[in-house]
Amino acid sequence: MKYYIKCISVLSALTVLVGCSTQSAAPSSGSAQQTADKGPIEVGVLHSLSGTMSISEVPVKDAELMAIDEINKAGGVLGRQIKPVIEDGASDWPTFAEKAKQLLLQDHVAAIFGGWTSASRKAMLPVVQQYKGLLFYPVQYEGMEASPNIVYTGAAPNQQIVPAVDWLLKQGKKKFYLLGSDYVFPRTANKIIKAQLKAEGGEVAGEEYTPLGHTDYSTVINHIKQAKPDVIFNTLNGDSNVAFFKQLKNAGITPIDIPVMSVSVAEQEVKGIGPQLVAGDYVAWNYYETTNTPENKTFVKDYQAKYGANRVTDDPIEAAYDAVHLWAEAVQKAGSTNVDKVKAALADIQYKAPEGTVKIDPTNQHMWKIARIGEIEANGQIKEVWDSKKPIEPDPFLKGYTWAKGLSAGQ
Repeated sequence: MKYYIKCISVLSALTVLVGCSTQSAAPSSGSAQQTADKGPIEVGVLHSLSGTMSISEVPVKDAELMAIDEINKAGGVLGRQIKPVIEDGASDWPTFAEKAKQLLLQDHVAAIFGGWTSASRKAMLPVVQQYKGLLFYPVQYEGMEASPNIVYTGAAPNQQIVPAVDWLLKQGKKKFYLLGSDYVFPRTANKIIKAQLKAEGGEVAGEEYTPLGHTDYSTVINHIKQAKPDVIFNTLNGDSNVAFFKQLKNAGITPIDIPVMSVSVAEQEVKGIGPQLVAGDYVAWNYYETTNTPENKTFVKDYQAKYGANRVTDDPIEAAYDAVHLWAEAVQKAGSTNVDKVKAALADIQYKAPEGTVKIDPTNQHMWKIARIGEIEANGQIKEVWDSKKPIEPDPFLKGYTWAKGLSAGQ
């Protein structure tokens, strides 16, 4: 519970900070000033550029900057260029809150693109709500949340976790071993998985959590050997995946024996782990570098031309790129950077993203997305083995599932 408690402490501290402020709420995150100006429109880019999460978030920041460059080369929005104000969240959740407040109150940015972990999003949420900002969050998460000041371009649980469990059950994998990092996303994801398994004929063979950054999985692997599950459902984050998959292979457990389904391991993480350690295992996302759309061919080509042929794209990178383009289209349509006007304009936009045509649901500000299951290949690419054929309506509170009744109340 270490990181869960830490997150709560951050929110408590932040509440005090906000409550003690003598400064009134900012006027729509400075949009009034920006609309009146004729200079560049400033936006915040807030990710971990240092610390344990930087390996995942730096490429996401790069995708956002690429989208800004593309928009500027095409003439900008409202006839003005977009200027990124880049800040480092430093893999530290209080820092994310402080930087978000700084971006809104000092820099008067029109929107913030940022975050990765749910802890960072939870830290920024009260800030963007208090000061009427607009945060675009690009990573899949555990759901049970819908802030009017956040646009969620990553998957809700019914667009990733639920389809992954359903697919595994249909493959005959009934006994699940749940392994995750010890913070809000894995614990909430596993609550969802346990409820779904109970309703659909599966069972939990084991459940364990390790701190972020944990590297000794010998005891966990011994427990897995004893439990003999059909599949390991992996919600580990960050560098822990490198140690876990290496030690799993050293223990002689292959994907043929016990496959691993991961929901936080994408092409960028596969590259860091080493494809030879995860080839044959499965992942669940909404986008892969191999997704076959004309828009994705262009996206991958441009990303590698800008940052190097050895760079890979992945789901959060693509969702972050989409977010900037969606915001720009909404600003253009609204004729303003005003947060309320931009949110209203977003509801009418369908954007041809690399993952396929997407749109923002006006009821909860999550994105309609195609669910995809992939198998990791020896070259580090991911081969799609199943997809939902059409975009799934976002259901962050899982209201459409009778077995999920009561889950959101337990948050």
